[in-house]
Amino acid sequence: MPSMHLSQIRRWLLQSPPVEWGIMQLRELLIGALRQGPIPQHVAFVMDGNRRFARTHGIETLEGHNLGFEALARILEVCYKSGVKVVTIYAFSIENFKRSKYEVDALMEMAKVKLSQLAQHGDLLDRYGACIKVLGQRELVKPDVLKAVDRAVAMTEHNKDAILNVCFPYTSHDEITTAIRNTVIEYSKPLPSQNRSFSESHIAHTIRSRHLSAATPKAGSHSPSLGATSDTEDSVPSASSSTTLHPESPSDPTPLDDDGDGKYRETYPDPETITPSILNDHMYTAGLPPLELLVRTSGVERLSDFLLWQCHQNTEIVFLETLWPEFDLWTFLPVLVEWQWKRRKGVERQLEIRNETDGRTLKIKDR
Repeated sequence: MPSMHLSQIRRWLLQSPPVEWGIMQLRELLIGALRQGPIPQHVAFVMDGNRRFARTHGIETLEGHNLGFEALARILEVCYKSGVKVVTIYAFSIENFKRSKYEVDALMEMAKVKLSQLAQHGDLLDRYGACIKVLGQRELVKPDVLKAVDRAVAMTEHNKDAILNVCFPYTSHDEITTAIRNTVIEYSKPLPSQNRSFSESHIAHTIRSRHLSAATPKAGSHSPSLGATSDTEDSVPSASSSTTLHPESPSDPTPLDDDGDGKYRETYPDPETITPSILNDHMYTAGLPPLELLVRTSGVERLSDFLLWQCHQNTEIVFLETLWPEFDLWTFLPVLVEWQWKRRKGVERQLEIRNETDGRTLKIKDR
């Protein structure tokens, strides 16, 4: 009983205007200090622990998700105020459709409401110039939910300073499969004819045709006598010759293939030119900064099929015991400070290596 009274007194003190004002000032001071150092440009969150938080506190599961949304709003403000340009959240996995129909429908309904709230004019995203982008399989979403999603996207599309990627519904395996499928479709289309007209086989065929045209006398003409010169002997054959092929001619056929069998063939992109960069251009996150920090709450240490392609050798992955509805600046601040410290150490190490390399190079030159 005394502990309950202490908890109520503590809550009352924290919510009192003087204490709340002091906390806000301290919060602004800490965020300002963070901005003095390097800031990750792309941060992702696996917002895990809403259901466990609800069970622990004896409330409805949906209420746990609602509190999770409030935590998201707090963290988005911290991120954008600190200088983060892109925030990606795992809002709904394709695997979540396996949950009870009641929970899935409730989550979809909540998505409609919360996305609309985020997109409201003058609200959080508008204040920081952030636009919403929804990444995932649209065909899996009900029409009424999809309509609300598209409305939220349209309401923020004028914002150009930051991005909120909402993965909904999403899995990384599905994203990678889609990217490969689209790449295959792109590489299955023949190259435009204007590009093919300069192929090696086409140029050789054109030169042979011009030589034939120059060697064949026109009907009714006489061969010049020995020793005589012709005004057109060294000139390019007339354009009226039916055997001359001009690259700029609109009726120019598809070039012969290198086999020389006289059959016209389409020219396709070389699959050997497919690189990780090409696949990256077909991902949902194409054109965005590399993922630098990924945070998962609730103590679960796995990625759950989230941004597997985007995680690279420099991505910092942090697993926290905190449940998502409890996640705030005071939990996130140590993560950012540690990221900054590691980044500085990495830069210092690179400078040491560069100096050592330059020193060895100078010694070799002196010798």
